[in-house]
Amino acid sequence: MDKDDLILPKDFPKLKNDTFLLACGGQETPHVPVWCMRQAGRYLPEFRESSAGKDFFETCRSPEACCELTLQPLRRFPFDAAIIFSDILVIPQAMGMAVQMVAGKGPTFPEPLKEPEDLLLLQSKVDVNKELGYVFKAITLTRHKLEGKVPLIGFTGAPWTLMAYMIEGGGSTTHSKAKRWLYLHPEASHQLLKMLTDIIIEYLLGQVAAGAQALQVFESHAGCLGPVEFQEFSLPYLRDIARKVKDQLKESGQDVPMIVFAKDGHYGLEDLSQSHYEVVGLDWTIDPHSARERTGGKVSLQGNMDPCALYASKERISEIVKKMLEGFGTRGYIANLGHGLYPDMDPENVGAFVEAVHSHSRHLLNLK
Repeated sequence: MDKDDLILPKDFPKLKNDTFLLACGGQETPHVPVWCMRQAGRYLPEFRESSAGKDFFETCRSPEACCELTLQPLRRFPFDAAIIFSDILVIPQAMGMAVQMVAGKGPTFPEPLKEPEDLLLLQSKVDVNKELGYVFKAITLTRHKLEGKVPLIGFTGAPWTLMAYMIEGGGSTTHSKAKRWLYLHPEASHQLLKMLTDIIIEYLLGQVAAGAQALQVFESHAGCLGPVEFQEFSLPYLRDIARKVKDQLKESGQDVPMIVFAKDGHYGLEDLSQSHYEVVGLDWTIDPHSARERTGGKVSLQGNMDPCALYASKERISEIVKKMLEGFGTRGYIANLGHGLYPDMDPENVGAFVEAVHSHSRHLLNLK
């Protein structure tokens, strides 16, 4: 028996900093909370050291390794939330697809889906506890090791984003192979999206049972869909996930905030703000004032500094943050980047970003 098997998802330490959770619910906070997508990542020398020579997905399957990588950025920076170290592609793996992380190329599927009959090769009913239990163990272990410092976020890829990877066989600029399915095989596309949705719902519920205190759904490939395709092949499934997760949690008297992040999906902002998520994540292509107007106060917002702004001087980062905070306001707002941190970024500038969010937001709140 692994020593982490002895750690159970109960008797978690009391939460000391609930700023992030309060902001998710649109409540007043002492400062604007901040965290970064990919805050556990290769920009940290300790991350590179911990994962040197190790297979990426082997690391994902080790609860101890995931816990350590999740905690690393919190030892350096006063982030207001942690996000479990994992990957969105663990779901296609659980369905029986091989995925490798190839150096210099990224995630690669040796045998992607080519035609609708390939759906028969997939495991359509997945026992999430059996296939993805390692993620749940990592969440439970990390909740205990966090010692209540900040809340822990669990996450998943959205159905369309996962479908795109499964058909493209990796990253793509056009997603033309996956989009071909939408136009040529709409029924098979819906079949796959529904299959993924059902697994994602169980997976997210498992993460909450394991100790996740918030959930983020990454629709990373929203930008290659137009408004019509988004309405048919993305939005209904995003809504289904939030509604069903919330309904099932409600039955056991639980509730966790949910965040939807549809990168480059600015055309769907109004729809996303009415999709049962408490928070809508934004990339850097959206103006903060416009986002507030278009979402009409229905949701909290998260984002949206251009990650490349972190290449600027610390003084410039501070100015950019100040302007961003003035645009979003301090209530119902979580500061973040408009995408994940890049591997060549200077950790000191990440620290400057966090510090600027905290100091400028406290100043703005004192002016009220």
